[in-house]
Amino acid sequence: VEGPGGHRGPHTLKRRRWGGLRQQWKLLGLFEIDPQHEFYSLTCMMREGLSTAIQSTIDQPLPNELCEEDFRMDITQIHKGFQMQTFAGPVFAWLRRSLGMEEKEYQHSLASQGGYLQFISNSKSKANFFLTNDKRFFLKTQNKREVRFLLANLRVYTKHLESYPHSLLVKFLGVHRIKIPHEREKYFIVMQSVFYPDERINARYDIKGCEVSRWTDPAPEKSQLIVVLKDMNFEGKFITLDHQRSWLLRQVEIDTSFLRRLNVLDYSLLLAHQPLHHDERGRTHSFATLIMRAKKSVYAGSAPTDSDPPTFPGTALEDGAALLAEETNALSTEGEEPIPLEELHSRPPGGTVDLDLQEFKAQNRRLLPNFKNPLHVIDGPELRYFVGIIDIFTVYGFRKRVEHVWKRLRYPGKTFSTVSPSAYARRLCRWVENHTK
Repeated sequence: VEGPGGHRGPHTLKRRRWGGLRQQWKLLGLFEIDPQHEFYSLTCMMREGLSTAIQSTIDQPLPNELCEEDFRMDITQIHKGFQMQTFAGPVFAWLRRSLGMEEKEYQHSLASQGGYLQFISNSKSKANFFLTNDKRFFLKTQNKREVRFLLANLRVYTKHLESYPHSLLVKFLGVHRIKIPHEREKYFIVMQSVFYPDERINARYDIKGCEVSRWTDPAPEKSQLIVVLKDMNFEGKFITLDHQRSWLLRQVEIDTSFLRRLNVLDYSLLLAHQPLHHDERGRTHSFATLIMRAKKSVYAGSAPTDSDPPTFPGTALEDGAALLAEETNALSTEGEEPIPLEELHSRPPGGTVDLDLQEFKAQNRRLLPNFKNPLHVIDGPELRYFVGIIDIFTVYGFRKRVEHVWKRLRYPGKTFSTVSPSAYARRLCRWVENHTK
């Protein structure tokens, strides 16, 4: 219907806008990669190549310490119809071990018979995203520059995770390149999914701490589509953590300070939440449960099902756990009964503890939840939050400086993503401080 002068009426514009949104929504979410899918052949190569690469690590156990050669290692394995290179394999195997991952378990997730899933989001990234069938690991295509940047900074990245075992930075688990005859080579990285497990997650956000282009139309009510919302969608809401708020503020400050030193910007704070079950709220934890959680906090990434967590120099399992339990006893959440210190001290003595409370505090450790993916999960009084920092490859070079000047002219008085790394880090820290309680 057209109005006077040939203009389309408001109902027509609404229908067009609604139709456009429906077409956009149809392309969002998770899609099974079956034999008819455009990426079926590529993902089959990924699975086969990864299975062989991980098997090499299983067959040749890692030494306890990394050397310079491990960071420069580049191994090519030949398969039928393609070759796959693995970069710095021992370093990423070391990272996986430090996170409490068994190589067999990692291999099973990446190479099981269940095909990968393609994840299509409302992100502007040109990369392709794949998810393992159990949704535990992300595989993302990267360009050569991004891969070079990661490998060039791999030593400082591993050092940061070693210094701050409970860091929120995305956990990179492998860097690879597939070469197919007469086709363009493809680089890809393997990462731990921040949003794992995702069965009950009811909202997802990608936060950059600014306002320009930071609104996304939500999915229709009761829709199964996965839409990642942005900063402006979160306005008026809060991350409610109570006593764990100070830990989050400090860790975001630590991690963004590291990224500032790398001269990067445009990274995102991924945030999701799900409601806690009724029996998870205000729970009184037994001493045994507290010790279990404290053990996990000593061994940064060990999952509840891990039977043999990795050993770090200078720690004794029971003593370290009890020490952390004693320290965190005063931090029991609302509704929990503190455990008497006499009970903590009544257990039989044994071993020595080199990792004392000062080191726990210096490393900004926390009492991890008894939950899968504990490094990226923080429980509040009513909601369970999934938090991580991703997309750390954008360097503040000449092009970004020019873009910053242009956006200052284009968006006067507004905040946008392209600012200096120092300003970007400060702004994201400020966003977290203003949106937590």
